[in-house]
Amino acid sequence: MVAVGLSACARPLERMAVPEALAPSAVVPGMSHVRMWGDETPTDMAAFQRHYLPNIGRLAATTLKADGKHHVDYLLLSGGAGDGAFGAGVLGGWSRRGTRPNFAVVTGVSAGALIAPFAFLGPSYDKQLKEIWTQHETKDLVISHVITGLLTGEALADTTPLENLMAKYVTRAMLDKVAAEYRKGRMLLIGTTNLDAQRQVIWNMGEIAVQRTPHALELFRQVLLASASVPGAFPPVRINVEAKGKEHDEYHVDGGVTRQVFLSPGQVSLKAFDRFYGSTPVRRIFVIKNGKLVPEYEVVKASTVSISARALFTTTKSQSIGDLLRIKDKASDAGASFHLLSIPATFTMPYKEAFDKAYMQELFKTGAAAGFSGTGWVGAVPEARMARVR
Repeated sequence: MVAVGLSACARPLERMAVPEALAPSAVVPGMSHVRMWGDETPTDMAAFQRHYLPNIGRLAATTLKADGKHHVDYLLLSGGAGDGAFGAGVLGGWSRRGTRPNFAVVTGVSAGALIAPFAFLGPSYDKQLKEIWTQHETKDLVISHVITGLLTGEALADTTPLENLMAKYVTRAMLDKVAAEYRKGRMLLIGTTNLDAQRQVIWNMGEIAVQRTPHALELFRQVLLASASVPGAFPPVRINVEAKGKEHDEYHVDGGVTRQVFLSPGQVSLKAFDRFYGSTPVRRIFVIKNGKLVPEYEVVKASTVSISARALFTTTKSQSIGDLLRIKDKASDAGASFHLLSIPATFTMPYKEAFDKAYMQELFKTGAAAGFSGTGWVGAVPEARMARVR
């Protein structure tokens, strides 16, 4: 009660927010085509591709196989906080199996965003993924600032440790490799949520990587951090932009607020890219859901925190199913095969904190086993349970 009372008197942090009328024209200085709204469907696809996906036409040269057909594989990585250890494990096991594709497109949200650059660069980065998702715990990623957050801050925790960890792994050398693959037409896309606009933003990370400026590396890290920043718990990431010649800032938070997992912007059909291949390519869409999709019964404690947390987890699970159904529809429309892998219901180990090292290590092993065996992938979304009539 004291904290709430004092927070009413606390001085809010100053911002240079983008006015609503200028939001559509706001751009990152010097990088006007590195991002797009995730909920818009372009009216002119040719112009959209030229502006936002300038290298997409080069992908055809790398996807032609011995059978005379183009094969295009997509990897979509969902949010999931500490459950991201599952996706990291799957990729490692998949590499050892020897059947992991060289994905043409990789998308990531939240925990999936922290996996995506490593997944994009291939098996040579599996070791780093394992380190990130099995050797760290909550105290290595965030510093709790509950009272400060309630009184004057933007969140209940400080993510400086996570920023430092990202600086260790996300280097200029990594960006150079992302840029090299991007020039071949491959795409690495990360989703964030523009909190002011209440809209998803999709970032073309390859286009950021090709920029040879110190700001490019900073922005690359900012986008990854923003995508994983749960509102309230982690502070939003302020991204500096320009609009009508004036400097402003935007608040970007967890991409999972608007999409738990995504394939492409708005209602853009994959068939819109067929013209680059001369014929319809063979498409496969692989989705790794860093979480469970089946309902899990749990008696909720009679407390505000427990009730709120349970409601949030339930909302997230329901949203995930909706996002997956949308992706499945897009796959069907384009004649693409759909492959979904999620944490099995048989994994029941409890976790003691948000990023519990022991929990993540076991979950990583579970993912690695699934990736190595090649089992567990399903071609449908578990939308509903069969009712039992008594």
